[in-house]
Amino acid sequence: MFESIKKNKIESGIIVSIFIIVITLIVYYICNALDLGPISIVIALIFSIASAWGSYYYSDKIVLSVNKARPATKEEDQKLVNILDSLMVASGLPSKPRLYVVDDPQPNAFATGRNPENAVICVTTGLLEKLDYYELEGVIAHEMSHIKNYDIRLSCIVSVMVGFIVMIADLFSRMLFWGGLNARDNDNKANGILMLIGLVFLILSPIFGSLMQLALSRKREFLADATAVEFTRNPDGLISALGKLENDPNQLKTANSATANMYIVNPFRKDTKEGKKKTTSIWSTHPSTADRIEALRNLK
Repeated sequence: MFESIKKNKIESGIIVSIFIIVITLIVYYICNALDLGPISIVIALIFSIASAWGSYYYSDKIVLSVNKARPATKEEDQKLVNILDSLMVASGLPSKPRLYVVDDPQPNAFATGRNPENAVICVTTGLLEKLDYYELEGVIAHEMSHIKNYDIRLSCIVSVMVGFIVMIADLFSRMLFWGGLNARDNDNKANGILMLIGLVFLILSPIFGSLMQLALSRKREFLADATAVEFTRNPDGLISALGKLENDPNQLKTANSATANMYIVNPFRKDTKEGKKKTTSIWSTHPSTADRIEALRNLK
């Protein structure tokens, strides 16, 4: 576990560095296209560092806002509060995570935040309504495992930064293809180069986003499942919960490709033939639920 925490911290630093470089290049090209001269690189560096700082310190708030989450209350969510309190000693977390709820019928959950001292666990109303006490305990223990292992820092930073990169690249490409930069640049050769760069960013930014999300190794889900069992001493609760989450037909309304990797199971529902096992492709953000359940059964 300590090796995993150390690895996650190193990977977080690498991803932030990559983010700063990519954003600097994109903004530099835009500034050059707008004929801002030598100051372009200064603007690009300031913008990229400021956006990286904001993504690091406010990523949890951004993710909660995107998912339209509200704070949980003791009056409405007593069972959830009680489960978190009972798991605090077993988890060894230094601070109690804040609890949030998303009003959605799909049972699902995620954890976010930059470190265990500033962590959030968010569940859907569907999770609270459809899972019994021990199933819900298994899910909360899984999310607490992500917090303890520092998975939340990596997944949250990647989700926000990838979304930001894709948005900037798309805006840049639209400016080029709509001719918004032509009036400022009469050099046809330079215009052609910028057009090519815009096309490359437009094509590669979704792929880049997927690759960054895949940097969050699927092994972390297996590790979080195993750690959750250490907390609860009850693999059956999490096994049953994963089965219910996988088979629920509801689509999560607030789900998007940037934050899908954060959930305990993939929030996007795909139709599969009855009796056919769902498998994991190289582009999957999650291991298959069947494989996770099998791994948990091997722990018993």
